[in-house]
Amino acid sequence: MKKVIIWFLVLLSLAALLLRFSGRLAEIFLGFRETSGISILSDPPDATVFLDEKQVGKTPYENKNLEAKNYKVRLEKEKLVWDGKIKLNGGTITVVNRDLSADQSSSAGETLYLEKGKALTIISKPGEADVEIDGKPVGKTPLSVDLASGDHTILVSHPNYLKRSIRLNMPDHYNLIVAVDLALSEADLSNIATPVISQTQEVIVKNTPTGFLRVRDKPNLNGKEIARVKPGDTLILLEEQTAWDRVRLVDNTEGYVSAAYVTKKNP
Repeated sequence: MKKVIIWFLVLLSLAALLLRFSGRLAEIFLGFRETSGISILSDPPDATVFLDEKQVGKTPYENKNLEAKNYKVRLEKEKLVWDGKIKLNGGTITVVNRDLSADQSSSAGETLYLEKGKALTIISKPGEADVEIDGKPVGKTPLSVDLASGDHTILVSHPNYLKRSIRLNMPDHYNLIVAVDLALSEADLSNIATPVISQTQEVIVKNTPTGFLRVRDKPNLNGKEIARVKPGDTLILLEEQTAWDRVRLVDNTEGYVSAAYVTKKNP
């Protein structure tokens, strides 16, 4: 009888340890891992989902039986692509919502994940974005605020970027982290008054991630691609705008290029 009681106490102590350090000890003693989940949405939908370079399905995609660790995520639909890294925490579901785009600067979206604690944390790219919660300004990113559980609406905005509105349900006893990517504004800048260059000046195309630079018919990301130029090419600068330059190519084609990827040629 004493042996039974001793064994019972040992098992009780082991159970208490497992409850306190459940993640790691459960994996060691019981042979299973704490799982986590992911939910991926995209616009447009029906994008192919890759986790750690393995094709796993189409959006909307959900899997609640994944190992808690860091993952590489890739979404593809025709020429629209997004790549990112996410962290899955044990016993929680991470939500990824992306607007797919052929141009990384016009890509937007957010990732929501949970950690131990009780607060709402908002980070953004670019930083120093203005945040409103339920219509009330609360500060600039990055920020952390106490928020009652339940449904809330977050608005994240930044000059020259499209605003991002996020509807969320704040849980109890967790720190909800929202990582927001804002897209460059696609507003038509052609109506903005800008000084016209009075003398001929040239610009040189700088290196780009794609190995070429698109020439568009309008000074925004929605402009139609009318030509491509290569790093090192010299273009005639016709007009400077905030983020775009109007240029003339060697074949007399005129269009707009991103000012970030050209530099003025010294006289």
